[in-house]
Amino acid sequence: MWQTWISNRHSGNRHLSLAAALAAAIMLAGASIARAQEVAVLVDGTPITNLDIAQRSKLEQLSTHKAPARQEVLSTLIDEILEINEAKRFNIDVPESEVENSYSNIAQHMGIDAQKLTDILNHAGSSADSLKGRLRAQLAWGALVRGRYKASLEVADTAVEAQLHLQPADQKDAVGYEYTLRPIVFVVEAGSPATAFEARKREADALRTRFADCADGIPFARALYEVAVRDQVIKFSADLPQESRDILDNTEVGHLTPPEQTNEGFQMFAVCAKKQTKDDTPEQKKVRDQLFEKKLDAESTKYLQKLRREAMIEYKEADKR
Repeated sequence: MWQTWISNRHSGNRHLSLAAALAAAIMLAGASIARAQEVAVLVDGTPITNLDIAQRSKLEQLSTHKAPARQEVLSTLIDEILEINEAKRFNIDVPESEVENSYSNIAQHMGIDAQKLTDILNHAGSSADSLKGRLRAQLAWGALVRGRYKASLEVADTAVEAQLHLQPADQKDAVGYEYTLRPIVFVVEAGSPATAFEARKREADALRTRFADCADGIPFARALYEVAVRDQVIKFSADLPQESRDILDNTEVGHLTPPEQTNEGFQMFAVCAKKQTKDDTPEQKKVRDQLFEKKLDAESTKYLQKLRREAMIEYKEADKR
């Protein structure tokens, strides 16, 4: 009897200890959640919580591989609220679809899909909402500044020419081209085995070998099995990356560019015409874009400083400067 009582007593003590430990864990978790939801700053009535700061810090750390200072992250979040609020004041409200497209583009640039990007962010202690918040602010603010300061952001040709004089001779004397292209796609059904892709690649190479001009080559390509000939497109060298310019410049008029694998299959471009253009050369466009971005950054900085001076920013004690 005594042994049974002692055994039951010890068992009861273990249950009480376990219950106490669980209760303590629940209390700690609750306290942690409460701290995360605590407001660090109010920006014109919009709260920034400790969780917002923590998630953005992890996001910055993912891209820079360096933990940012809390005040630096907080300053960025304050700016984003000011930017979005000011954009809304001028009826600029970025559609959710535009934010999602930007988010997907980042994932695609990383070679993954949007869900995988979300998983990576969550695993790192950040979130999709944190990145999308930054994207939303960038899109809204960019549209606002470009719209309000359109006239002052224009870059004069004389400014471009002056900057080009500082460039090496082989760059400033480059010419621009206008290309007339016909996309040709050797279609490969999604999910096809590697052998199907290899076979279509050989067929594309075979067409490229015999393609001598657009007048005869386009009708011939259109008659081939599961080959799509797209509508004519016009491209300017100033709008293309260097790699694409090199491919087109090395492809004679009336011939095809090398086949490139896409989601549809293998795509080539028939270069049906190529002529010099009076528009910007690639180097002129590069210089013009650089000067534009410099002006945009200057206007954006002044605008944001003005908004900060006029804003009601209420720091909690721990985050006061």
